[in-house]
Amino acid sequence: MNKTQSRLLKIVIFLFALNSLSLGLYFSSHHHNSNSKQEENHSSLTSNHRSQTENNSSSNSNNFNLKAWPILPSYLPWTQNPNNVTVRSCEAYFGNGFSRRVDVLSSGGWFRCFYSETLRSSICEGGSVRMVPERIKMSRGGERVEDVIGRGEEEELPDFENGAFEILGSTARSKWLVDEGFLDSFVPDGDVMRHTMRGLIRSIRVVDNNSKEFHCDQWIEEPTLLVTRFEYANLFHTVTDWYSAYVASRVTDLPYRPHLIFVDGHSRTPLERTWKALFSSVRYAKAFSGSVCLRHAILAPLGYETALFKGLTEKIICQGASAHDLWQNPDDQKTARLSEFGEMIRAAFDFPVSRHRAEKPFSGHNVLFVRREDYLAHPRHAGKVESRLSNEQEVFDSLQTWVSNHLECKVNLINGLFAHMPMKEQVRAIQDASVIIGAHGAGLTHIVSATPKTIILEIISSYFRRPHFELIAEWKGLEYHAINLDGSYAQPSVVIDRDWERSGAELH
Repeated sequence: MNKTQSRLLKIVIFLFALNSLSLGLYFSSHHHNSNSKQEENHSSLTSNHRSQTENNSSSNSNNFNLKAWPILPSYLPWTQNPNNVTVRSCEAYFGNGFSRRVDVLSSGGWFRCFYSETLRSSICEGGSVRMVPERIKMSRGGERVEDVIGRGEEEELPDFENGAFEILGSTARSKWLVDEGFLDSFVPDGDVMRHTMRGLIRSIRVVDNNSKEFHCDQWIEEPTLLVTRFEYANLFHTVTDWYSAYVASRVTDLPYRPHLIFVDGHSRTPLERTWKALFSSVRYAKAFSGSVCLRHAILAPLGYETALFKGLTEKIICQGASAHDLWQNPDDQKTARLSEFGEMIRAAFDFPVSRHRAEKPFSGHNVLFVRREDYLAHPRHAGKVESRLSNEQEVFDSLQTWVSNHLECKVNLINGLFAHMPMKEQVRAIQDASVIIGAHGAGLTHIVSATPKTIILEIISSYFRRPHFELIAEWKGLEYHAINLDGSYAQPSVVIDRDWERSGAELH
């Protein structure tokens, strides 16, 4: 190899080495940059995830002690535009017919009402509301009924002094939140002799945003319902209160079940267990020491203002239907709202309500006989209930004998001694019944929780002919039959022949 060739070879080798070094440096640098970007991206994703988690935690921090809404097969949306709801339609009576929104205050605190032309009542809500219990004249409430025997009802209902409730806002507009004209238009007395929610709103004083008067001994951050109960120991009237509180929660679009404060001084009753099951917590207004500030307060209408009560005196043409059918084919004269509410009660006691839940093995038809028993209902009660069926025990014994003589029918007769049963067991008995029978009385209001295809048989004395339970059955789409008596005595053979024959051949 001559010198020229040797020189060329060295140049080629040098160029190859230089190129290899360049490629090595390039890939090394690219790999480093790639790792750096991946680490940077991973760090960014981790940071974003942490930020989102913290944000979610922050947004839910006020709701950690609130109960979630259960999934209900009969649920239909409540937040659709209520302006599209026809006046005096079924949805206007039982759902969201609160179509007229009136904003009263928006500076500092806030307050607004949703008025229903159909029900002639409002659901109101506000923020930065202060309750001063010492300015509410009423008994403490929550006592054992045995400890307050003889206490008058007027002592238990609230009488609001001026400023019993306060709200932050600009005092330039007015010292008081609303005037009598507002109350007459949106919270009318109607047929209610003592409209406590009207009195509560009338008492609300506006406190200037910069004032130090708005002192709070305690803040409740989560949404809180304010409820005053009338005839609180009677199941029918209590169901109207439950329903009003449920509707108020749905209309105001609460994401969780709210806390609840009784703005009354009633003594304890077994019905209170259902209040506690339905809502996140229950307290009495007078149980608070010092002033209480509510970040979000909701004022539920009185039970007297619900369709359940108004239907006793005005014609409400509504037939119960399935939510699935109404979703597919809306109908102003059909409703699934009471079925939804009945499922809410059952779910509150942890009973399964899923449309797709497995059917239990058939072991017979449960025929539930709802009994009327003596019990101490409230401080003004003598412990004796008025008989609506003078020979109730005879009728029950005859039904029991019939069952014993017809074992092939696989009928289980359930003795519904509700006055001495826990509320959860009462609801269980209702949901498991194929047939519910009983004399006219508040206990039959439990049929609001009955499942589809349950048959209702009501024995009606000539002294107590009112349509409470026929209407609830109609609004739920349940089969209903009545035996109207001449007086209060029922021939057992008539009860057996007429009621059980009409309840369906499958029982024979």
